[in-house]
Amino acid sequence: MATPTVAANAYAALSRLRDDTSPLAGSGAAPSSAPSFGSVLKDVIDAVTAVAQKSETQTQAVAAGKANMIDVVTAVAETETAFQTLVSVRDKVIAAYEDVLKMPI
Repeated sequence: MATPTVAANAYAALSRLRDDTSPLAGSGAAPSSAPSFGSVLKDVIDAVTAVAQKSETQTQAVAAGKANMIDVVTAVAETETAFQTLVSVRDKVIAAYEDVLKMPI
């Protein structure tokens, strides 16, 4: 289950990405500071990794008796949601690539 914090972070990331690429739509000139696909992909993977590490830390803390079980369940659910989103986006990118390959030249 996504929490409001996860949703707010996702919207903020999309807003930053849209703001970074907004000159592309208006003037037709490519700005030099626009993020590349590789850097966006790396940022997303780093974010999913950070969420997974938070979940792991919470799990270790509950095993040591230093954390609340609700925090662990929330962290695990956030990790699951982030990973499912990443896999879904990956599948869409692969499908789009396959569609491009099927186009006649």
